[in-house]
Amino acid sequence: MTSQSFQDPTSIRHFQSICDACQELINSFHTPTELKIYADGYLHALRKGRTLPPKDLDTLEKLVERWILDPSSFIGPDGDINNLYFQKQRE
Repeated sequence: MTSQSFQDPTSIRHFQSICDACQELINSFHTPTELKIYADGYLHALRKGRTLPPKDLDTLEKLVERWILDPSSFIGPDGDINNLYFQKQRE
């Protein structure tokens, strides 16, 4: 793995949960800004609940931000680059 790997399997589950929720939000035509707000709230709750080791929480924050900013994260299941969320917004 890269230097940004998790030390706790719970962190992986939280990352997957955030990704799944963001995919659902994209399917409901929410903007990347709204995804970021959702993810920030989720991460804030994890921080307040102290459910993850600080190192894993920092890594999770960085990975989620990078994932949300990468348009290829939102390619549909058919793999067609023309079905990116950002192109749906232009129609």
